Amino acid sequence: MPLLLLIRHGENDYVKATKMAGRLPGIHLNERGLAQAQALARTLGRVPLKAVYSSPLERAAETAAPLAEIRRLEVQQLPDLADTDIGKWQGRSWVALSKLKAWKIVQGAPSRFTFPEGESFVQCQTRVVTALDRIAAAHRPKHIVAVVFHADPIKLAIAHYLGLPLDNFQRLAVDTGSVTALYLSETGARLLWLNRKPPFDFPLPEKKKQKMPVH
Repeated sequence: MPLLLLIRHGENDYVKATKMAGRLPGIHLNERGLAQAQALARTLGRVPLKAVYSSPLERAAETAAPLAEIRRLEVQQLPDLADTDIGKWQGRSWVALSKLKAWKIVQGAPSRFTFPEGESFVQCQTRVVTALDRIAAAHRPKHIVAVVFHADPIKLAIAHYLGLPLDNFQRLAVDTGSVTALYLSETGARLLWLNRKPPFDFPLPEKKKQKMPVH
């Protein structure tokens, strides 16, 4: 199975204002987010990517676009890579939500929480892991693919593949415009790095040496 580059989308004004975007439509990258998308394209532009996948939400698709363009690939949008369905919490600020009793459950025992009129963290984790498993199954072991989506789904996926309890997933850090490298195989998973932000060096596969003709 392949090496998955799990990329969090760039900054948008909801992130900057510490608001919960969820699946609200029309949330685009801000100036810094656009710069982060270009930085990702410059850093990963020489990596021999076989595919670029993305959440259908604008902030993820806009982050994926420059990288796909430089690699001459089409962005393949998958609905199951969308952000957590946070239901009635969409658009609300973290400050206001932190005053609710439910916030203690989100922070201390997220495995027991379901967003009002939304999904649970367990459901989100199952959805995202299933999508990543399908992506991995569609590629060969030496393939490298980029998957651009969202912070909590990325952290939930990492927790699953590393065998971390779901209640500990928020101990992981996944910043905007960051890359997390996860190698999947039939026998397990290996986290190569977490939350790496451009610019950084990416070790490219060695080219096969051509055999000298025998005279």
